[in-house]
Amino acid sequence: MKIIVPIKRVPDPEKADKVRISEDGKQLIFDGLDWKPNPFDEYAVETALRLVKDSGADQTANEVIVVSIGPEEATHQVLWCLAMGADRGMLISGDDRELDATVVARAIAKLVKKESPDLILMGKQTVDGDSNQTAQMLAGMLGWPQATFAGRIETPADLSSATVTREVDGGSATVTVKFPALISVDVRIVTPQAVNNNMSPPDELNRDGARFASLPGIMKAKKKPLERLTLEDLGVDTSQRVKTISYSRPAARSGGIILETVEELVQKLKEEARVL
Repeated sequence: MKIIVPIKRVPDPEKADKVRISEDGKQLIFDGLDWKPNPFDEYAVETALRLVKDSGADQTANEVIVVSIGPEEATHQVLWCLAMGADRGMLISGDDRELDATVVARAIAKLVKKESPDLILMGKQTVDGDSNQTAQMLAGMLGWPQATFAGRIETPADLSSATVTREVDGGSATVTVKFPALISVDVRIVTPQAVNNNMSPPDELNRDGARFASLPGIMKAKKKPLERLTLEDLGVDTSQRVKTISYSRPAARSGGIILETVEELVQKLKEEARVL
């Protein structure tokens, strides 16, 4: 089974308050911030590794390929995912300012024609752009079945399909997709029993969360294949549908007030907030 996992490097989410806006408001400044794999993309890598775990005696028949579109520095995030256990990496050179969800989807679609994977696993969204569009666009371009926001995945032993469960208002929804297919994952996919390939021992629990890259894994990652491509190599149409005009911080919120009675609160809600 061949699985492609697109990943994106993002500024350290724990230091989002350190992101600055340039004086002209045209771009964001990330000086001094560390770059990390997008958390939801890490969950997708973890999901792929769990799906192919213990899948038959010939493990060479399975391959997890990590793909990133970005500058040369994004190789660090690809290598991190290789150290987690992915088999092969690809870096498609690109500038974040010249990419939108449509361009990224087109690029991955071209790569799919080149690699012919059985499954694409993606994070549901990136924590910087938060657009939640790429997976759905890509599935539409490929004409593949899709399941989004997966919190649980179960496959038969032959890895020919997947039954995907996601949370919805008031409960959960379950769909089954035949491969080739595209699945985007949510945070619950990395809970211990969220992925079942019907090959690993039923009493064997995974750890909670995505695995860390161990020191031996990091050493092995340096020897794994890492192919470099360009958007031109793949023949990608780089015209954007969405362009960012400017950035600005939200307006400062006014201070709160203390009301003495319920009647005062109701009056404010009616006459000022106009919500009653």
